[in-house]
Amino acid sequence: MENVHLAVEEEDLYSGYNDYNPTFDSEELENDVGFQQAVRTSHGRRPPMTAKFPGTAIGARPLASSFGSRIPMASSMGRPMTGAVQDGAARPMTAVRAAGYTSSMTRGSTFDPLGQSKGPAPPLEGKNEDTPEEKIKILEKKVNDLIEESCMAQSIGALQLALEKAKEAGRKERTLVRQREQSGNADHINLDLTYSVLLNLANQYANNEMYPEALNSYQVIVKNKMFNNAGRLKVNMANIYVKQKSYPKAIKFYRMALDQISNAHKEMRIKIMQNIGVVFIRMGQYSDAITSFEHIMSESPNIKTGFNLILCYYAIGDRERMKKAFQKLISVPLGIDDEDKYIPPNDDTGSSMVIDAIKNDKLHQMERDLKVLAEKYIMTAAKLIAPAIETSFATGFDWCVDMVKSSQYVELANDLEINKAITYLRQKDFNQAVETLKTFEKKDSRVKSAAATNLSFLYFLEKDFDQADRYADLAMNADRYNPAALINKGNTVFVKQDYEKAAEFYKEALRNDSSCTEALYNLGLTYKKLNRLEEALDCFLKLHAILRNSAQVMYQLAHLYELLEDPQQAIEWLIQVLSVTHTDPQALAKLGELYDGEGDKSQALQYYYESFRYFPSNIHVIEWLGVYYIEAQFCEKAIQFFERATLIQPTQVKWQLMVASCYRRSGNYQKALETYKDIHRKFPENVECLRFLVRLCTDMGLKEVQEYSTKLKKVEKMKEIKEQRVKSGREGSARGRREGREGSAGSAVSTPVLTPPKKASIIETDVKTVTQPESKQLSPLLDSGRDSGHSSNSTKGERLSAKMRSLPGSNEPYETSSPKEIDASYVDPLGPQVERPKTGAKKRVEDDDFADEELGDDLLPE
Repeated sequence: MENVHLAVEEEDLYSGYNDYNPTFDSEELENDVGFQQAVRTSHGRRPPMTAKFPGTAIGARPLASSFGSRIPMASSMGRPMTGAVQDGAARPMTAVRAAGYTSSMTRGSTFDPLGQSKGPAPPLEGKNEDTPEEKIKILEKKVNDLIEESCMAQSIGALQLALEKAKEAGRKERTLVRQREQSGNADHINLDLTYSVLLNLANQYANNEMYPEALNSYQVIVKNKMFNNAGRLKVNMANIYVKQKSYPKAIKFYRMALDQISNAHKEMRIKIMQNIGVVFIRMGQYSDAITSFEHIMSESPNIKTGFNLILCYYAIGDRERMKKAFQKLISVPLGIDDEDKYIPPNDDTGSSMVIDAIKNDKLHQMERDLKVLAEKYIMTAAKLIAPAIETSFATGFDWCVDMVKSSQYVELANDLEINKAITYLRQKDFNQAVETLKTFEKKDSRVKSAAATNLSFLYFLEKDFDQADRYADLAMNADRYNPAALINKGNTVFVKQDYEKAAEFYKEALRNDSSCTEALYNLGLTYKKLNRLEEALDCFLKLHAILRNSAQVMYQLAHLYELLEDPQQAIEWLIQVLSVTHTDPQALAKLGELYDGEGDKSQALQYYYESFRYFPSNIHVIEWLGVYYIEAQFCEKAIQFFERATLIQPTQVKWQLMVASCYRRSGNYQKALETYKDIHRKFPENVECLRFLVRLCTDMGLKEVQEYSTKLKKVEKMKEIKEQRVKSGREGSARGRREGREGSAGSAVSTPVLTPPKKASIIETDVKTVTQPESKQLSPLLDSGRDSGHSSNSTKGERLSAKMRSLPGSNEPYETSSPKEIDASYVDPLGPQVERPKTGAKKRVEDDDFADEELGDDLLPE
């Protein structure tokens, strides 16, 4: 028992694997007593010592460990050893082979049960890409990737790139087919891949409007009998013929596709028949179109087909069938759920969370869009057939309203009533329109607010601002959150020059609807009136971010920068205005004026001349061009501009004097003399003309010199008498005012009364006066802001007039010594323009099919 040791339970069963066992050390075998004894005797050939039943100790040499201690054996606890001998029969040493031991342990081998000494596993054998099968698979993958890339390019709008990818996919697919044939696998050609390549190529040709190539690609697919259901692609071919306006061919291919589609695909057949009906309408064959649409309405009615059927009946003038088709249209089921299901219950939290999640999802948005589309078609159909189904349009509207009230679109009845009023407006029957709108005063708040908004707009256009203010208040009381009503209220306050209060109404409209561009525009105008230019600039910059191509907004920005004394920014914005409205003469003239102020005469000449070319009646532009050519010593060119000014203002003598002066400067004295004589016949009391006539006749030795000298003396004498009378009258009035002031100062009871100077009253009158432009060619976008720039225009006129007076040099022989007598003061024929805010009339349903102009928010009162 001395070699048997009890196993310690706490010892790790897997410890010792990394310990060094000196038993297997071949270098120390000579010093190993047990090994030497085994070699000398037959001890080493005997099986190892095992326990016998019952288990007893084995008298054998203990095994030494690397620590010189004995190794405990797990079988020493009474359990027989695995290799125990029973009944004298020896058991083979195979029980420990699964754990990594062998009965024939070679000398020098180590204990390695996990096989770590063999190293890592060899790498997997790579595929041989040189085989035909692998090449075919790789090429197939490339073709599929190219088709996918082509479709993705089309989805983002890169049509040319999509076509290139489709062509490349076609080339690789043909290469793939040749490789299969060469490898002897022609029976395994992928027909689905070939079909996908050809179909994608045809679609990309059609998207790029290469219709002949697209038709050829579709023909290749349709004629190949190996492709199943390829006949459906004749619908695509028919669509191409429609785009090419080959309507008979389109009808033929639509019918061929219809023959190849079974009745099981009902929805597909309905769509093809709808296309056939639309093509018949384009061909003017309304009877055939009616046949197709009636079949659809009997099989599977829908909104679009019902509307198209009404159009066909209207085209042939069948009143009764129009009524029946309208009744069918309003009875078409939309297949959408009731809106009440999106109202969350008060007590169920889980249902409320579900409803919050689905009330604005894609499905609900689609339902809303479908309902809006149906309402649009019904409104358009009612407005179309109302004047045609009865003797008067009012009776027809009443019938449509009655039909709509008895349908699922009962809320559209009030909108039809409002459209009835708008129809009266188009017929210039304002009284009937007002009466119709007034009937809504006792209805629900939404319709009442819309009608009152339109009434306020109408009265504002008629400049009945009291009534406009009354109905604006009525619209606000019915619906305080109606931005159009708030805008109309602000407009009525704006024209009363209460700009602070108007700004408050515009701000409230913006709080209710932040996208209301009319309120933002009017707020900018109000700030400009209040001389709060930075705030006005901020409003118009925000508006420009919303309306990128609005010429009105960009012009206001240019004018504000001009007022802020930043001409470079003003020029940039005016150039943007011209990028939108290329032929606006006022914008061109304004740009020329800014360049003239900057000293760039060449650019100013270019824009002034362009303005003159588009609108040759602007007297300011004509005057600038004439003065420019005189300064440049091109008097012959200046003559045509001053002659144009003479035609525009025939009562102004200064233009005719400038024409004569140009002739004289160019050396054509005979033409100048004839011009001066003509001026004298028209204006016999003009002193300047007589002086030039005297000088010309004297130098040319003409006999008329005495006659003109006598007339000149008479006119000068009459002028002196007139000036003396005016002077004496002024002195007398001044003396009277002085005596009146002295008398009022001496009276203790009387109270002095301050009267405003006449000049102030004249200015006030000028501001209130609105003069209309002389020509309709003036751009309406320049009406706004013209009054604030009037003072600058008058300054320009004075500057140009001063140039005209100072043009002739003092050393020239035919110039008067007193140029001040020429009345060359410039009067703007347009007069000051009052800025008018945009109105907020209630906008109704817009029609794509018929150009029904309604009371839109963007109208400007004239």
